[in-house]
Amino acid sequence: MSNHALRTATRARPGSRTERRPRLGERQAPYVFLLPMALLFLAFKLYPFGYSAWLSFTTGSEEAYVGLDNYTRLFGDELFYQALRNTAFFVVVQVPVMLLLALVLAVALNSVLLRFRRTLRLVFFLPVVMGLVAYGILFGALFANDFGTVNALLADLGLPRVNWLGDPLTARFSVVLAMLWHYTGYFSVIFLAQLQSIPDELYDAAATDGAGAWQKFRHVTLPGLRPAVVLTTVMATAGTLQLFDEPYVLTNGGPDGATTTIGLYMYLNGFTYFDFGYASAIGWVLTAIIAVIALVQVKVLGRER
Repeated sequence: MSNHALRTATRARPGSRTERRPRLGERQAPYVFLLPMALLFLAFKLYPFGYSAWLSFTTGSEEAYVGLDNYTRLFGDELFYQALRNTAFFVVVQVPVMLLLALVLAVALNSVLLRFRRTLRLVFFLPVVMGLVAYGILFGALFANDFGTVNALLADLGLPRVNWLGDPLTARFSVVLAMLWHYTGYFSVIFLAQLQSIPDELYDAAATDGAGAWQKFRHVTLPGLRPAVVLTTVMATAGTLQLFDEPYVLTNGGPDGATTTIGLYMYLNGFTYFDFGYASAIGWVLTAIIAVIALVQVKVLGRER
């Protein structure tokens, strides 16, 4: 047999160690499939980010370059500081209460003593499915001053009506209640998933050592929940810092700017006053605030103890 025929037979032999080189089309196929997603990401993610960064250094409809003027104006804007204080109020009040309620709810829904657990999990998760504007309108009807359901119940009990959305303090807490109703079930599902990943052997070992219910929760459950605590804290804080829908639908930022958040203030500058350069500057400052707070939270909460 000639050398050429021998090489041909060797390549054709089943189980041969000689690997077939991929053709050019096979090498390009993964990139072809990824191309539509890459184009969409470029068009709807990277380009808007880059364009908004450019807008933050411009002003007017002609997008005239003004350097850092928008940022200089921002740090001297009292309305921005008011929006920042309002947003901080929602973060400090709403986030801890919501995560605590979500944790308690997750522990209850994970208990074998609770009947109809699957049905209750669905019931508490359902508010997340409702659209933000829809549930904002729902709570607007509940807390309306004249025809609201809550004031009607207070009147039936012989109690005075409360101007829920017309007083600065009660308006803020109305927004907080709306957010608690909408998001607590979502975060409880995250806690519940983490709870179910904790091995039962740890609880058995703790019981063998004489640990009670509180000691099991403190020394087994809480350490096991650390990844979920870090995740939910960062997500809840970042989401609340971007708060827009609830104040916009319930109070439109009022009364007297008491519920105007950074997100709502950015929207007003962009789509009411058409000052897109200034609105973009607000957006990038908000992005920096979220990034710094998230890094601090991950550093502190993720630290081994």
